[in-house]
Formats: sequence, structure tokens, C-alpha cells
Amino acid sequence: MLVYTAIMIIPLFATLNLSLFNLDGARARVFVGLANFATLFGDARWSGAFWNALANNGWFFVVHMLVQNPIGILLAALLSSPRLRMAAFYRTAIFVPTILSFVIVGFVWKLILSPIWGIAPGILDFVGLKSLFAPWLGKEEYALTTLALVSVWQFVGIPMMLIYAALLSIPDEVLEAAEMDGITGASQFWKIKLPLILPSIGIISILTFVGNFNAFDLIYVAQGALAGPDFATDILGTFLYRTFFGFQLQLGDPHMGATIATAMFGIILVGVCIYLFAIQTRLRRYQF
Repeated sequence: MLVYTAIMIIPLFATLNLSLFNLDGARARVFVGLANFATLFGDARWSGAFWNALANNGWFFVVHMLVQNPIGILLAALLSSPRLRMAAFYRTAIFVPTILSFVIVGFVWKLILSPIWGIAPGILDFVGLKSLFAPWLGKEEYALTTLALVSVWQFVGIPMMLIYAALLSIPDEVLEAAEMDGITGASQFWKIKLPLILPSIGIISILTFVGNFNAFDLIYVAQGALAGPDFATDILGTFLYRTFFGFQLQLGDPHMGATIATAMFGIILVGVCIYLFAIQTRLRRYQF
């Protein structure tokens, strides 16, 4: 408990406290209350970048929810089949990218997708789809979605393993009763297994939400602190980094940086509370 307080609680309250102060004309620290938040949400110098980063974060989360988690559920359903051979090998192969460093993943995918020396153009040309290739990381309309899909590739193993464990925890008696009633195959998954693993899917969803709104590493490695092109991949994490520490000609502002961090904490807290009090209570009816 003392360790948790030292590394989590104290820094959290220190950040909240820092967001309530700013520097006056004489560079003296003064209490400003919620003025920093008014500046962040309403001042044109800050609000545009904040709402852009928040919208990008929202899209980053949506891609994971619509692509990563359904694929993870599908893979878990396939790998839990007793008739599948080499299931352990497939599970390991899918989970391995999860343990790779963000630096390695970002650098390797930049090489793969590069229009100059990447292998993606050659692969698409080999299958007759070269016309579909574009410098995805260099175009504003594609860059964020491309990085989100790279993140999906890296982390799809996590929902897969969690759902796989949930599927294995379903009592054999339930499945045998379903088979006696003629419910087998895909029908058994949709009618029997899926309702029973909904609580696990809910946990995965909230973990995805928290992880995506804390994202920073992949964007920073692939696109830099400026989250190009033209801030098209800028999320709250990179916006916080530039604001707090400064970058190039932008000076660091710890007080506004703490304000952004507090806003991120508030967004995540609201999302978690909605799940706990509005969604989880409805999912409990499916638990044994």
C-alpha cells in the first residue's frame, strides 16, 4: 500500500495541485483555480489543439473497439476448438507482438510502409494490388488509422487470451446440455458461449478505453512529438508531452501540461465510472 501511494497517489494529487497554479508576470507561482481549464477548453491558442487531440484519441479507440476486439474474440473462439491442431503454436505466434517494444514496432512498420524502401509496395504489386498503395503514414486522412491498425496488430493477442481463458472456464455441463439440444458449432457460440463471456468482453472494452486514452509511445516513435502530418496523428499523450516538456520552439509549460493530464484523468475516470455503474451491472445477469 505504501509503495502504491508513493508511485501513484502522491504524483496524482501533485499533478492535480499543479493544474490549479500558474505563473504571473513576475514568474511567481500564483493560485488561479480553474482558469487553466478555461484556457485549455476555450482559448483559441489551446482549444483547437486539445479538441483535435481528443477527437483523434476517440477515433484511435473506435478502431480498436471495432477491429481489435472482434478479431480477438474470433481468434479465441477458433483457438478454443478442441479439433484445432497446433493451437498452442498459434496462440504464441499471435501473442508475441504484444511483448515487443514500441520502438521496435514503430520503426519496423515505418520501414515496411515506406514508399521508398518498404516492402509493402512490392507485396501489393505481387498480388496485383499495387494501385492501392499510398504513403499511408504521410497522408493526413490515412496516418492515424494506419497507426491504429499497427497498434491492433501488436495488441490483438491480449483480448484473444482473455477471451480464450473465459471460454475455457465455461463448464462442460453447459456445453453438453447445449449439444443435447442440438446447439452446436457457430450457433453454440452465439447462443451459449457469447452471453456467458460478456462480462469478460466488458472488462476488455474498458481496458481498451483506458489504454487508448493513455497512448503515446507508438505515435511518438512513428511520427515524432509533432504527430504529423500537420498534427493528424496528434493524441492527448503527444499533446501533453509537447506542452509539459516543450518541443523545438515551443517552451514547456508544466502548469498547462498538468491541466491536460488532469483532463485526461477526468475523461478516463468518467469512462470507467460509466462502465462500472451502467454496464457492468447489466452484465452480471450472465454470470453464474
